[in-house]
Amino acid sequence: MKIQLSHILAVLSALFFALQVQAQENLPFGQNKEIISPEIHADNSVTFRLTAPTANNVSVTGDFLAPGEEADMTKNADGVWSYTTHPLPSELYTYAFNVDGLQVNDPNNVYYRRDVASTLNVLLVGGGQADLYKVNSVPHGTVTKRWYQSPGNNMTRRITIYTPPGYEKSDNSYPVLYLLHGMGGDEEAWMTLGRASQIADNLIAQGKAEPMIIVMPNGNVAQEAAPGESSLGFYKPQFRLPHTMDGKYEETFHEIIRFVDSQYRTIPEKKGRAIAGLSMGGFHTLHISRYYPNTFDYMGLFSAAIMPDEKIKSKVYDSIEETLVTQKNNGYTLYWIAIGKEDFLYQANIDFRKKLDTMDFPYIYRESEGGHTWRNWRIYLSEFLPILFKTR
Repeated sequence: MKIQLSHILAVLSALFFALQVQAQENLPFGQNKEIISPEIHADNSVTFRLTAPTANNVSVTGDFLAPGEEADMTKNADGVWSYTTHPLPSELYTYAFNVDGLQVNDPNNVYYRRDVASTLNVLLVGGGQADLYKVNSVPHGTVTKRWYQSPGNNMTRRITIYTPPGYEKSDNSYPVLYLLHGMGGDEEAWMTLGRASQIADNLIAQGKAEPMIIVMPNGNVAQEAAPGESSLGFYKPQFRLPHTMDGKYEETFHEIIRFVDSQYRTIPEKKGRAIAGLSMGGFHTLHISRYYPNTFDYMGLFSAAIMPDEKIKSKVYDSIEETLVTQKNNGYTLYWIAIGKEDFLYQANIDFRKKLDTMDFPYIYRESEGGHTWRNWRIYLSEFLPILFKTR
């Protein structure tokens, strides 16, 4: 018995030693030097670093640079490549490395976001606008992923819902913002890329926004849920899916409203509903709100696509001008249009506003710098929330 015990102890000791060595290989012990990347400096400049001693060329790309631009990195004697930016404006940035022609993520940064089929690292430079995107020491709302029945799409579908701080302990009823994503997105996009819950928490805590429920549906009616979160399992996400912008989403949107009103303490009438979205979500906002012309009191079109494809045939897209007139005559509190000067949809939005002008259709127009980017859409959301539900 003693021999068996000693043998077992010896084996366990060897295994423990092996695990120690294996673990230490991934930690900055011995000759390994710790690499910090990204490093945000006091002046808001940022240094990126990557250990790649055998690489010939390494660069960094990100939305802190001009579109399509890459910044060359330099290599030191230890094989560490680095690049330091100029001081950056406060913002949430995405970036990636290019190593000898291959795009790779930063192995020293565990923070990243998926955008359609790409994953990019993120960093946050505070001291300004991006302080709204931080998790600050304020009361927090609750974010849940719910499943609802969609008979019109013959499936159960997933939806993301934010309830404001104190919702669970209150008996109050709350207004609802239906917040829609763009093409290639899903019910996770406004949370991960848009920082919707952080923006809402911070604006509510500052007294700038009314407490509200924010509903973030999946606008791709061919999907049950975001990639990897449905019965289809793990598959490569696609930018455009069947039934994209063909009227099906608009036709079945009332299923979402019914589910929310039945499950949450809402104000189930026009004055308690807003709808807004970016790009394809702006398109959906435009057409859902006029297709159900007495359902929403507040509309927000962020970098919106405007007119449907001429090849698409759907009752949703019939009589667009007539339904806009009906929407106007029914009355509403806010129709808010925002777009960047460099956005590829800029001219389409100019043409749409001209149409509204000929109809004496009241709206507020917000024009910003930049293009079709999450940087603009986060700003638009942070400006849109404070003007909702003020006249209840």
